[in-house]
Formats: sequence, C-alpha cells, structure tokens
Amino acid sequence: MSAEIICVGTELLLGDILNSNAQFLAQQLAQLGIPHYYQTVVGDNERRLQKVLATACERSRLLIFTGGLGPTPDDLTHAALAKFFDVPLVEIPEILDDIRQKYAQRGRELTASNRKQALLPQGADILTNEIGTAPGIIWQPRPGLTLLTFPGVPSELKPMWNQVAVPYLRSQGWGQEMIYSRVLKFWGVAESALAEKVNAYLYLQNPTVAPYANHGEVKLRVTARAASEAEATALIAPVAHQLQKLGGMDYVGADSETLASVVGRFLQEAQETLAVAESCTGGWLGQRITTVPGSSAYFMGGVLAYDNAVKAQLLGVDPDRLATEGAVSHTVAQQMAQGVRSLLQTTWGLSITGIAGPGGGTASKPVGLVYVGLAGPDEVCQSFEYQLGAQRDRDWIRNLSVNHALDRLRRSLLLRRQIGEH
Repeated sequence: MSAEIICVGTELLLGDILNSNAQFLAQQLAQLGIPHYYQTVVGDNERRLQKVLATACERSRLLIFTGGLGPTPDDLTHAALAKFFDVPLVEIPEILDDIRQKYAQRGRELTASNRKQALLPQGADILTNEIGTAPGIIWQPRPGLTLLTFPGVPSELKPMWNQVAVPYLRSQGWGQEMIYSRVLKFWGVAESALAEKVNAYLYLQNPTVAPYANHGEVKLRVTARAASEAEATALIAPVAHQLQKLGGMDYVGADSETLASVVGRFLQEAQETLAVAESCTGGWLGQRITTVPGSSAYFMGGVLAYDNAVKAQLLGVDPDRLATEGAVSHTVAQQMAQGVRSLLQTTWGLSITGIAGPGGGTASKPVGLVYVGLAGPDEVCQSFEYQLGAQRDRDWIRNLSVNHALDRLRRSLLLRRQIGEH
C-alpha cells in the first residue's frame, strides 16, 4: 500500500513558492512507515489535474493533495475530484457556519465566492481546519483508495495532518511500521569512489544504503523499516559503523553534524583555539564557524584581508612575495594563516585566498583557483591548492573554499586525536 503526494498550484510550477509541503509530508510518511514512491506538481488546471489523478489512482492507494482549496476560480481541487469520480458537490452547512464565524471574527463579510469552500464531494468526510477557512476531505471514493486534501498554507496543513490525518490513517491500518534513516556525511571523496568502497552494502534490503552528493559533500543514507525507532536504530547501527570505517578520514559525521560543528567539537575537546584570515570568501568562513552554538569557546575571531595592504600590514605577509608570487599563492596562504595565528594568539590559524570570479582570472591563475593555509601548534604551516572550476559561479566557489578549509583543519585535528590515543 503506497502513498502519492500531489501538490496543486501554478505558483509552484513557476517557482514563486518553495514546495515545503511536499518535504513535510514525505518526512511524515516515512515516520509512519508508509511507502511513498511518487510526487507530482500540477498547475491550476482541471483537465491536467484529472490526468494526474487518473495516473495516480492506478499506482497508489493513498493520494494526498495540497493546494487548490481556496475561494478563487483557480482553486479547483475538490471540483476536479468530484467530476473525476462522478459525484456532485454539496454544500456542508457546518462548514458554511464555521467560515461565517471566522469571517465575523476578522471583521469581514462572507461573500458568494467564500461559500465555495463549503462545497465538498458527496460522500466525503470533513478534514477539519481549525485555523483557516478551507477544510480538507477524507474520502474513499472506491474500495482500496483513500484521498486526503489539505490547503496549501503550511501553517494550516501541519496541524490538520497531525491532529486529524495521522489518527485516521492509523485507525485504518496505515503506519504500523516506521521508516527511520541515518545520514552519514563524507568530504574529500567522489561519490563514485565512495560507492565502490561500500559497494557490498548497496544491495542490502533492510536497512538499505543509498549514496548521493550535494555541493561537494557525499552522503550515505542508511534506512531501516521496523516497528519502532529503537528497532530501526538497532538495524542501522552495525551497518553505519562499518560504512564509517570504510570511509576512514573522509567520514565527517552523521545527521545534523557539519564540517564546522565537528571542527568545533574537536577544538573544544582539545581545549584549542582558532583564528581565520579570509580574502576571496569575504567572511563566509567566520560566519560558518560562528553558526555553531558555543563557538565562542574556541573561535577567537578573524581578519578580512581583502586588500594586499591589509595582508601585509595586519597579517605580516611579505610585500615582496605578494609582488612576485601574487596574493593567490601557496606562500601568501601560509603567511596569512601564520599571521592571524600570531596576531590573535590562537592554537590554529586558517586562511583562504583565491579568485572567486567572475573576473580576475588569467591563463596561469584561472577563476576558481583557491589556496588554503593552515598553521598549527607544531609550528609547521601547510597550504593546499584547489581548482574549483572557472565555469562555476562566485557563490559556489566561495562555499566550496570554506568547506575545503574546514575539512583541512578537521583532518589535522582528527590525526592529532588519533596519534594521542595511541
């Protein structure tokens, strides 16, 4: 028995509104353990909505609609459903009274168009809306098929789902199991390379393992189906442990952990501190670090050294090396890291200098060329070169630069931890 989400609204197709309802419902279905294989977005057009409905009825047993329940002419969901299943729309007196009361509380008069929201397909039950004026429906128009409709407003949909839809679904035998996932995160390895390392695990049935990549980060989603979260977690744990071991130094963390939060945890546990010096990222590195709650315990601050004079005067970068090698170079990245570490008296200094574009690149130093500098407590300073792609946009290059810098620090901190443990 699988579910399908159908989101109605031309504004969704045009990209004017982010489809957060589909994300919410997908997450909720997973928590209930209800299989969910299809999502559809369709505009405010009755003919196309009925085509979508015809397809959905053939492949899914639970159809969840959002949007198209308002009072305007383009709100067609209930009318399209009634027409498809060949039943009339009927006005529901208690809904009309509810709408009238809500309008009165807001100091508004009920209009003819507002009465439209009291029209529901004959035989459908009301899915009550305590906040807005658009009720949904719970309807079984034919054996083995259940329809739920919700308004498109998320603040109305969510309580309707939690307070009415979930108890109903459970009473009908849906949601007897749950689907629980853990997401393992990796950095510094390609999706294809990681998939080869963990290939044997990609064919498991319960839990399942699925790789995917996003903005340079590779993830393995480990998903189990079980009667409870505890049982699902027990299924996932040994598999996740083996995947983590196979990932080695590339493994960053799981679920809500990020490069910045892991770096912060390592620094705090070691009672060490960090300062940063940034050029092309314009403060993004410091912003990413301070997004983590409690970062003031280890992050002392940074220098936004955009101009070469700032690099020389504040960070002590050698003007002659700036002139001969350029601001985007191994040497300057190293001296920036050393300089900010000395200036702010921290355990670690981390720097970024590069060409984020769209202009400023040359044949020898193209857009996307970035250097990361790392100065640590052993007085050894390293620098790392990255070619992030001349065709990438400015924000992409700056975002990846920050992540690469954090990853270099993470690896150094992790290596020190491992050496200390031995």
